[in-house]
Order: sequence, then C-alpha cells, then structure tokens
Amino acid sequence: MSKKSKIAFVCEQCGADFPRWGGQCTSCGEWNTIKEVRLGGAERNKSSAGYAGSRSEVKLLSDVNLSQAERIFSGISEFDRVLGGGIVCGSVVLIGGAPGAGKSTLLLQAIANIAARGVSVLYVSGEESLQQIAERAHRLKLPADKIMMLAETSVQQICDVLDEIKPQILVIDSIQVMHTQDTESAPGSVSQVRESASYLTQYAKKHDVSIFMVGHVTKDQSLAGPMTLSHIVDTQVMLGATDDARFRVLRADKNRFGSVGELGFFAMDSTGLKEVKNPSAMFLNRPDKPSSGSVVTVLWEGTRPLLVEIQALVTECQYGNPRRLAVGFDQNRLAMLLAVLSRHGGIFTANDEIYANVVGGIKVTETSSDLAIVVGVVSSLRDKVIPHDAFFFGEIGLSGEIRPVANGHARLNDAAKHGFKKAVIPKANAPKKPIEGLEIHGVSTLSEALDTLSEM
Repeated sequence: MSKKSKIAFVCEQCGADFPRWGGQCTSCGEWNTIKEVRLGGAERNKSSAGYAGSRSEVKLLSDVNLSQAERIFSGISEFDRVLGGGIVCGSVVLIGGAPGAGKSTLLLQAIANIAARGVSVLYVSGEESLQQIAERAHRLKLPADKIMMLAETSVQQICDVLDEIKPQILVIDSIQVMHTQDTESAPGSVSQVRESASYLTQYAKKHDVSIFMVGHVTKDQSLAGPMTLSHIVDTQVMLGATDDARFRVLRADKNRFGSVGELGFFAMDSTGLKEVKNPSAMFLNRPDKPSSGSVVTVLWEGTRPLLVEIQALVTECQYGNPRRLAVGFDQNRLAMLLAVLSRHGGIFTANDEIYANVVGGIKVTETSSDLAIVVGVVSSLRDKVIPHDAFFFGEIGLSGEIRPVANGHARLNDAAKHGFKKAVIPKANAPKKPIEGLEIHGVSTLSEALDTLSEM
C-alpha cells in the first residue's frame, strides 16, 4: 500500500510553510518565492533524534564532560583562523559563496594537506565529474594519491559508503544537489535541502565525522535554501571577492567553536588560493603622493586588527538635492556623523555633496571608524592633506564626545609595526606607557579632534 504524500507551500527564501499558494511571503516579505513541494509519507523516526544525533540520558550540567573537542589543522592558517583554530571533529561546516569564488578550490587544497598527514578524507561530488576535479588537483599541483573520491547525490548511499571506509573528513559538493529517498520533491527544493542536511548532520554527530557542505547563493548573495539550513550546521562561512578580483575574503557568520566575524584573506592565482599573511598591506596600497580626504583607521575584525583606508569627497552640489553616498559602511551613520559635525564641530555641509568609500571592498560593521570618516570629510572640505603616517580611530557620540573602543592597545601596536608615527584616538584608549616611535594624541571631544587635525 502506497504511503500518502502531503503537498505543502514553502517559501524558498526563509522556509516558512503556508496552507496555500500566495504571491508574497508574509514572513520575509519577498515576492514570488512560495513554491509547491511534495513531502514524502515516510516514517519520521529518523528525525526524532534531532540534529545532535541519538538521544541520551538526562544528566546534571555539572556532570557533563568539559574536555576540549579535538581539532584537525588544515595547514592553511587563514582557513583555520576563521574556523576558530582548526576543524572540530564531528562538526558540520557550511561554506557558501558566489560561483567562481573558489569554494571547491579552497576545500580541495585543505583536504589535500590533511590527507598528506595520514587523515582519511572523502570528497563527494554531485556537480562536477571526477575527471574535472582530478584536472583541477593536477593544475594546482596537489598530492592526489591520498584523497578518496565519490560521485553520488543520494545521502543514504553516501552514508553507506561512509560506514565502509570510515573517513574523518567528508566534503559534500554541494548540498543543493543532494536528495533523500524519503522525500519525493526534486533536489534543490526546500524540503530536500533541509532533510539532506539534517540526515548528514545526524551522521556526523553519531560517528564524529567532520563534514564540509558547499552551499549555493541567491542573487542577493545570501545562502540558498531554507533558513533552517543555517541553524542545523555548527559553522557557516562565506567566501567572497573584494573589489580587486585577485583577493578573496572568508568570513564566519556563525561559529559554535570560535568567534563570529573572523576574517581570512586569500589571493587567487593560477596555483589556487594563497594566504595573505599581512592583509593590512593589501588594503593600504596608497599612492606615494598623499591627497586630501584620505584617512587611515584601524578596525578590529574577529581577533586581529586591520588597517584600512577611508576616502571622502566633498564637492559643491550641482542640482537641487545634495547627495550622501557611502560605500562600505552604513549610509545612515554617515548622515548622523554629518549632523554631529554640524552641531558640535561648527562645520556645515548641508549644501555639499558627500561621497565616502572604504578602499579595498571591506565592509565596516563597527563604530571605531567614526572619527576617521569625519576627519576625511573635513580634510576634503578644507583641502587639507593628512600626513601619510597618521591614523585615527574612535566612536563619536551624538553629544560630540569621542568614546573609547575595544582593543585599543592592540590597534596602536599593529599600526606602529606598519610604520605609522601619529595617532589621534579617544583619550580613554591612550596607553599609560608610551609606544616607541608613536606620537599619540588623546581627544575627548570632536572639537579637540578638529583642533588636533588643524595642527598637523
């Protein structure tokens, strides 16, 4: 007797379920994303264990074993940094990115290094043929005699192979083409992606297999599939390109075994992805002749400082409404900083067009760049050149005060190592002991910062 199938309507963007089709998803607000899916009538005993694996007995929190999870190092320090210090045994990592970003290349390089140390690895390809992957490994000059390969899209068949060869590392390329026999919808649908990821995650937790899943992205560069996919995995990283197509940035959006927001930098060439040991030098490729509106600040990304250049351009408005355009940081914050500059700095820009840009394609998500943005605007407005060896950081409040930022001493030390001689920072971040070769100006208000700028 055939099992009865159930038809559901699911949003491809957020995974919300609906009893009937609709033009707009009421959960995420997107249009034309609700699709009809057919759910299999198979028994759901396999899902009763949850994503963490099989059920366990009730324990007191104080009785839980606190031993650190074993980690496997990939031999690529930037990759290990983003993962939190290495690959945790039994973890599930989802790596996404635009087509051609280098997801498969990065994973192939990582498992080649791991396999060379005697760790058993299995690469499961559902999109490319094994010959294509072998040609890539040959082009990248990677040792291929220790990497086991499999071309398969059924997760049940994959797990049967895993039971036989028992690898420690598994790569699934990609999760969108995988399917389970218990779900009747097409591969790539919301239900297939969710059930396939859940099945593999349960296997990873039960057998301590570290799994890497390659994920596709949508037009807006977000991960394709249901939002549940991000909740299932332990770590979610995104590989993207900067404005310079030679470089790639790996960012951790979710990590149960490390810090969120950690960045790893790579350079793409004919031999694959190469680590960028000094990313600050990548973003500070400045011209020899300094110009007005160019300011250097020190960001804090994950667990390390990062020096970037911020450029501002102030020009007369040619039309009725002056434009305010920000690339690399929040445009609303730029408008707020301009209002503070007008009220507490006495510099009015209401009739000028203002453009601000973070060089190198980096995205600024913290407030420590406030002072550098304001200084760049003032520098361009007054046509005053900032010395090449000066940098600025600090958060600006609505009352014009300069607030301290986290990890101020580490930012100063890193800038001093790169040859900077002058620093304008919040007074609360000024170190008690002087830093050799670095002249530090601590300011507490915006007016003090502008006075210091005039003296440079």
